[in-house]
Amino acid sequence: MTQKSRSLGYWNASRRVFDLSLGEMLWSRRTIFMALVVGGPVLLAVIVKVVEMFGMSALRVNGQRVAGFGVFGVMIWMLFLRFIVPVLGVFYGTALMADEVEDKTITYLFTRPIPRGAVLVGKYLAYLACTLLVVLPSVMVVYFLLVPFSALPETFGSLAIDMALLGLGLAVYGAVFAFVGAFFKRPLVIGLLFAFGWEQVVMALPGYLKQFTIAYYLQALVPHAMPSDGVTSILQGMFRENPPMAVCLAWLFSYLVGFLYLATRVVERKEYILEQ
Repeated sequence: MTQKSRSLGYWNASRRVFDLSLGEMLWSRRTIFMALVVGGPVLLAVIVKVVEMFGMSALRVNGQRVAGFGVFGVMIWMLFLRFIVPVLGVFYGTALMADEVEDKTITYLFTRPIPRGAVLVGKYLAYLACTLLVVLPSVMVVYFLLVPFSALPETFGSLAIDMALLGLGLAVYGAVFAFVGAFFKRPLVIGLLFAFGWEQVVMALPGYLKQFTIAYYLQALVPHAMPSDGVTSILQGMFRENPPMAVCLAWLFSYLVGFLYLATRVVERKEYILEQ
């Protein structure tokens, strides 16, 4: 009975923090930044649509026109998974606790009669809801701009997989960078070095080191086939391998649960020193 009460208290506290944090995140300057980031693919899709309305092809590989769904697949692979998901994870994930320390408001949170770990869990869930509310509608707009109406029935399943994959990517990157933000003093620099230094370099190198990245497992789950020749196929050959789906999902969920647990443990134990 005692254990059950503690469990309910923890999750009720997380829900309270989630309710408070979601509104703050949605109406913050970071939301403007996020809208600009996800607006890039939408603008690009509009340009592709206009080009095709004039009878021209927006993307050709070895003289062959790439269809609208192929262009959509390239954008999911190269823009959303390789850039937008990591960059949102870095900027939001590292700020979950770091902003409270920088603004000197963490004292007010920690003096409340709630578990410290519940503060991080509630803010993490708010980050996930906030990013999903902005990213997924952007993907839907890009899809309906690029894919012809006649191709919707046969491609809608791939769209559903893409959206689930983006949600999983946001969850995993967010958990990793929540730990970075809770543990390190300058988390944004470390997060950027990991996402756009370590992951980019290791993914381009042969060998087993790419298995210690998140991008390696996410990209293996992308359902789209890239054009078979040309620059895009060379890029795909450099960055993409195909480990089994079960292995990818096992590693991604291990990263998610493991780093979120570590982040809550850090928040519960660490003494944050506020600079005067």
